[in-house]
Amino acid sequence: MSEADRRRRSTRKSKTISTPMTTRIHAILEKEMVREFLAEFLSTYVMMMFGLGSVAHMVVGDKFGSFLGVNLGFGFGVTMGVHMAGNISGAHMNAALTFTNCALGRMSWKKFPVYVLGQFMGSFLAAATIYCLFYQAIMDYSGGYLTVTGPTATANIFATYLPDHMTLWRGFLDEVLVTGMLQLCLFAITDKRNNPALQGTQALVIGILVVVIGVSLGMNTGYAINPSRDLPPRFFTFLAGWGIQVFRAKDWWWVPVVAPPLGAYLGGIIYLVFIGSSNPWETQMLENPGAYEDRRISVLPKTSSYPPNSSSLTPVSVSPTSRPSIRPVPPLGDSVNLEQF
Repeated sequence: MSEADRRRRSTRKSKTISTPMTTRIHAILEKEMVREFLAEFLSTYVMMMFGLGSVAHMVVGDKFGSFLGVNLGFGFGVTMGVHMAGNISGAHMNAALTFTNCALGRMSWKKFPVYVLGQFMGSFLAAATIYCLFYQAIMDYSGGYLTVTGPTATANIFATYLPDHMTLWRGFLDEVLVTGMLQLCLFAITDKRNNPALQGTQALVIGILVVVIGVSLGMNTGYAINPSRDLPPRFFTFLAGWGIQVFRAKDWWWVPVVAPPLGAYLGGIIYLVFIGSSNPWETQMLENPGAYEDRRISVLPKTSSYPPNSSSLTPVSVSPTSRPSIRPVPPLGDSVNLEQF
């Protein structure tokens, strides 16, 4: 048999093997939960790359970084994450916000582990990437010793640590309050029955919100406000050589895991009670959250045909009897589900 014949047979065989495999992979990737998992994974990775990179500049970069730069890095990292995953998963990038949406009946609990796993994996991989990119700078700055506390500490590039002027429980309350402010403002930004951000600007406004929180409320604890932002990179530093001290320093590690979900839930409840109570949809959702699972607020109208008496800006879960009498607005693009990051 000639060499050309062997190549043809090999190519034909590889095609028959790869075609069913490719079809199977496409079928898996088209599943809703798989797409949402990948969206949370990639958007969280992008957010954490920009955020942790800006922290690395501040810690080991001497004149190249600043606290304002950290806030801008995380804020616009969130903006890019929203653009990347907003139309697929809602771009939570934050386990506290995922918890709140499930607890308030805006999303099914069965999706909670899928979202959180994607966020944690994206955050962990981002920490590993930043470590590789800044490895030499970290070693030069620390003299080759990976420390958690002290003048040459570098663990704070990846996770938050309580400063000397704060006690543990003051830090806990700080995280609850700041995360509550985050969720409160996110509901306002995306509430179409109130005064939401203009269509197409939601990602930018949410990013600016994160920057404002950082520059005004970030000094006390480093505003973790997100278990997905703090715990996976902390675990990475434990594996990478910083050791068990990353969990022992002032016993702080559990606070960014527990306090943000509590704060986000309280912030969401406060908004729905004081602002959303005049909204029949919000009131019914609080009374019977199970009936409203997986019904997210659509920031941009869906591209579809519109009947004369319906509005393209009306949330899908509003009953026909409670729709406002307004003129229909022509569709501007695909729907982006953003009640959070």
